[in-house]
Amino acid sequence: MQKNSIKFLNLMRDKNVRIKDIALKAKVSTGTVDRVLHNRGKVSEKVRVRVLKILEEMDYQPNLMARALGSNKVYRIAALIPDHKNDSYWFAPKAGIEKAEKDLKQYGITVEQFLFNQYDGGSFITQAEEVTKSNPDGVLVAPVYYREVLPFFEKWKELNIPFVLFNTQIPDFDPLSYIGQDSYQSGLLAAKLTHFGQSHPGTVMIAHIDEEISNAAHLIKKEQGFRNYFIQNNLDMYTVMRAELKKNETTSFNKQLDDIIEETPDLSSIFVTTSKAFDIAKYLEERMIKHIRLIGYDLLSQNLYYLNRGTISFLINQNPRGQGYWGIHQLTDFLVFKKEVKSIKYLPLDIVTKENASYYTDEDSIYNDIV
Repeated sequence: MQKNSIKFLNLMRDKNVRIKDIALKAKVSTGTVDRVLHNRGKVSEKVRVRVLKILEEMDYQPNLMARALGSNKVYRIAALIPDHKNDSYWFAPKAGIEKAEKDLKQYGITVEQFLFNQYDGGSFITQAEEVTKSNPDGVLVAPVYYREVLPFFEKWKELNIPFVLFNTQIPDFDPLSYIGQDSYQSGLLAAKLTHFGQSHPGTVMIAHIDEEISNAAHLIKKEQGFRNYFIQNNLDMYTVMRAELKKNETTSFNKQLDDIIEETPDLSSIFVTTSKAFDIAKYLEERMIKHIRLIGYDLLSQNLYYLNRGTISFLINQNPRGQGYWGIHQLTDFLVFKKEVKSIKYLPLDIVTKENASYYTDEDSIYNDIV
């Protein structure tokens, strides 16, 4: 009898265990098993214990995918993201979000986008308030305004609304998950690329363009990583300087760079912490400056243009499309499939040069197929 029981259990483990199989083994109806699984209806304690024991023995895993497909429940996700009309970088995460919604629509996922002006903190607050009023099942947010987003984290936690962060990591408020790069490590990587390209010691510059640094946690982390590379490797023969550049008017932007070039004759590399390396690349070409190595982020068409011309030496790809895509997937796994979601999903630090750029931009490439 014992051998037959073991044989039966092994057989069950070799295939998907159904509620029917559990009922057969427990000698009860499928309805009774269903009531035990969902802790509803009347079931005697003796039967309940027996069913639970058999569920454990047979390692029963509910087919949540099939259940979601058969359910009419709609899960409303709010995506709070910068408007790409103000900065083309944000078109990619928007596209990733829309592709995820399309892929997951069959499971009841709908996404409403709340777009804000990333250069206007008031716009962010207004849209975040709209998100809260809509009472979504989950929130995907790019928290580019550190101080302004914190009260909303508190409010969403009070309302039991899970939220996933992308682009900027803020772990202090226990988000469901963060999707993106390790900003500190990407700063280290940029410094290493800068160092390896140097023919002799000199001044290297960290350039923040159109950003309020004190309120941008991810940019602070990038700068820390960049500076610490030179400290950790005892490269005190290098000078690391910071420039906060404003691009409101082209003439003033160029004037700021003119002053820096004039006052720093040994400037040999510039690390742009955002996707706007092309602004400095354009300046360097206009001034016919060829000795300064330029490193930046993201595969925007403007950046790729200067990368292929050799004015930008390296781009670090942050996969913004993947950030939007996987952010919606993390919320879906939690809300629909009841999975335990990893608190951090770091995306790779891809180094892009003009020699390998086509691999990342080819629409038919394996890289792009993942999202």
